[in-house]
Amino acid sequence: MFVNTQPRYEILSEDAMDVLDRGWKRIVSEIGVEFASPWATDLLAAAGQQVDGMRVRFDPDWVVAQIAQAPAQYTVHARNPEHDVVIGGQNMVFAGVYGPPFARRGAVRKEGTLEDFRNFARLCQTFPAMDSAGGVLIEPNDAPLDSRHLDMSFALQTLTDKVYMGNVVRESNAEDLLNMAGIVFGGREVLEEKPVMISLLNCNSPLHWDDRMLDSMRVYAQANQPVLMTPFLIMGAMSPVAIPASLAQLMAEAFTGIALAQLVRPGCPVILGSFLTNANMQSGSTCMGTPESAIGLFAIGQIARRYNLPFRSGGGFTSSQSVDAQAGYEALMTMMPTFLAGVNYVLHAGGWLESGLVTSYEKFIVDMEILGMLEATFAPLEIDEESLAFGAHEEVMSSTDSRHFLGTAHTMEHFRDCFYRPLLSSSDAFERWEKNGGKDAAERAGEIAAKRLEEYEQPAMDEAIKAELDEWVAKRKKELEG
Repeated sequence: MFVNTQPRYEILSEDAMDVLDRGWKRIVSEIGVEFASPWATDLLAAAGQQVDGMRVRFDPDWVVAQIAQAPAQYTVHARNPEHDVVIGGQNMVFAGVYGPPFARRGAVRKEGTLEDFRNFARLCQTFPAMDSAGGVLIEPNDAPLDSRHLDMSFALQTLTDKVYMGNVVRESNAEDLLNMAGIVFGGREVLEEKPVMISLLNCNSPLHWDDRMLDSMRVYAQANQPVLMTPFLIMGAMSPVAIPASLAQLMAEAFTGIALAQLVRPGCPVILGSFLTNANMQSGSTCMGTPESAIGLFAIGQIARRYNLPFRSGGGFTSSQSVDAQAGYEALMTMMPTFLAGVNYVLHAGGWLESGLVTSYEKFIVDMEILGMLEATFAPLEIDEESLAFGAHEEVMSSTDSRHFLGTAHTMEHFRDCFYRPLLSSSDAFERWEKNGGKDAAERAGEIAAKRLEEYEQPAMDEAIKAELDEWVAKRKKELEG
């Protein structure tokens, strides 16, 4: 978990914030938001909101009061307590990609498999910068649809000992994952006081919370597990082409979802989600790593801090079809604003390719390099007398042989850890690079991924717990097959 103590980059004036506040309040009160589960509309009607079928019009002051109940900061517990994370404040938590149906390794692009899923879980475990393997690292299309959530959760619980994510495909899947977490963490009752998983609930923008998301949210919120309420806005498709209009819509969707979660269980931990980018207005395709998405990142950070909510955004986004220069600069164009905005929960931090259709082995390594460099960039700069290295200047200036710092006592003492050491980048002279095969970054990344997987060591797990988990999953699979 990275603690980002640097100043936040804020772009909205108080007047702009007031305009956005009026905007989302007008949307929820005059237009309303749709909730596709009857239990949700019944609960909102009982709370005094105006319900007309699925459409709910809200009292904005009631919404604000509801979201004020959500904690500004809380701990999510990992199987290994050393990997517990704190959501909120200055903390940045990084998790893997979520949802791609395809895997890419080298030149081969194919449907994702359960072994691909396990490999990406192993890679997330291997890199300290990754605080969580995430959830649906890739869709394992060779696993049965009705039970693959069991395979994925089992892999996350056994191949990693970090925080992971719940499944939201349907209500019963959420129940299954809580039961599995109960086995691993000592009983479902333990989860009440000890959140262990974060679940991603996407709003079906514009202004529609569907029944599967709502039903899964209720299960997790009742169990006091954090729910990540995220509008999915592609400007020009799911929201207007104007950034301010899209921000107002995002606030309307996220705030009403969070308000409902607080009705389900007051004080339930939440994360204000944001997925905001734009469509290519010539082709209709999704663009990633754009200036507009960066501006949205800065703005949603201010909005979250205004409402005292932890927030999710950012990641290593790219629209590129391969691990090329575009993949690198678009990922940096999103991840740099992620740090500048101080995002608390960063989904899609490793492996994202082709607008989210692909999880890439090579791109995962590129993203780890970007993440490592940014963590070094945003680490506090410590300045004291020792760091001024006055003695090194004295030593160089008193030398009669040469005036460089390569051999000074200060350099010899600090050379092992004085600078960031690249994971992937090459600074070799051309002749040395050519002699070593003339490999570009994508080729080197592939080799690093293969080496990390070869060296992977599975974290220890109590054998009795593992056996109970195995038995429960096998039994549940038979029930689902029936």
